[in-house]
Amino acid sequence: MRILITAGPTREYLDDVRYLSNASSGQMGYALARSAIQAGHQVALVSGPVKLSPPAGCEIYPVETTDEMFEQCEKLFADCDGVIGTAAVCDYRIKTRKPGKIAKTGEAITLELVETIDVLAELGTQKGDRWVMGFALESQDARFNAVRKLYSKKCDAIVLNSVSAIGSTENHVEVIDHSQETVATYSGQKVQVADSLIAWIQEHIAAGK
Repeated sequence: MRILITAGPTREYLDDVRYLSNASSGQMGYALARSAIQAGHQVALVSGPVKLSPPAGCEIYPVETTDEMFEQCEKLFADCDGVIGTAAVCDYRIKTRKPGKIAKTGEAITLELVETIDVLAELGTQKGDRWVMGFALESQDARFNAVRKLYSKKCDAIVLNSVSAIGSTENHVEVIDHSQETVATYSGQKVQVADSLIAWIQEHIAAGK
């Protein structure tokens, strides 16, 4: 298969030097890219800013903003068999980016934020015969929110993990499919979890496409 994988955070600039982002390290996405390549697949990795080296044999497409990530993914998705969306996309951007650098005045300032494009949901609407696996990082009402995202993003399956995964080399994940039940659970180093997830995709998603 040729697999599209998104990884890392995105950045949304408030002015020319400041931005909104999150603490995603990109480790899970990069581990999945490595596992997929070792399993004999081709990988196109669209990555936000991280301090990681892509695995050997991987096509790497660095991006910074959410719009850049979507535009790159949309170009690549047509030639892929499926997508794994691990990127922690920044959900909001400033409505009007300020030129230069916002000066300190000693007073409170108000920023008007609007939602960014939902990269995985947009790919889900375009999937056709391709498969889509998403990641849901939840802190409250975890299962409810994961199932909601499973359907809203038109995923074939979604991987539920918690905020404890951010920046960690380890992860504990649950795979939820359209039965709305946990059909697989994996724990351990992210590289080991990635191996298990790629094997699960091969057996339970890709085999039926």
